[in-house]
Amino acid sequence: MEEKEVKSIIESMLFVWGEPLSIKNISDTLDLSEEYIRKCLIDLKKTYEKENRGIQIIEVNNNFQLCTNSKYFDYIQKLCTPSQNKGLTQAALEVLAIIAYNQPITRPEVEGIRGVKSDKAMNTLLEKELIEESGRLEKTGRPILYKTTDVFLKAFGFNQLNDLPKLEKFEGLTMTDLSDE
Repeated sequence: MEEKEVKSIIESMLFVWGEPLSIKNISDTLDLSEEYIRKCLIDLKKTYEKENRGIQIIEVNNNFQLCTNSKYFDYIQKLCTPSQNKGLTQAALEVLAIIAYNQPITRPEVEGIRGVKSDKAMNTLLEKELIEESGRLEKTGRPILYKTTDVFLKAFGFNQLNDLPKLEKFEGLTMTDLSDE
């Protein structure tokens, strides 16, 4: 099979799948090496970027997905009227940040950091699939541990958790400072 055809097949697979697709899955389907598939994906990604296409290939935790180019968000937003408010409350954002920087973490630990109950915010984050259960703590009551998901990475434009800004960047800032940025 020629490389051009392989790339076309990969492009079709990404389009139909809709969710992030692993190199292994593509490799197994096409019966080609993972290294070759990665090379083809990177080539396709670079081609879309070079040609300033309306679609792009993004990588999330070594999985690849076809999506719209973020440069054209305003046009897509005009076209697609949201069926519901997809934003997060201040409380949900606080809980999400605590989980992102301290995962895996239990609900009582989150509430200890925030100083208030966080049930509603955590339920919202679970519904939006930004966080998920990641096991149980081996202590009395076996509380549930939570961590962020690939949906979180994708929503905030991170490839992996190491891409989160370092906490030191925020030390000494007030909420007023943050709203000015």
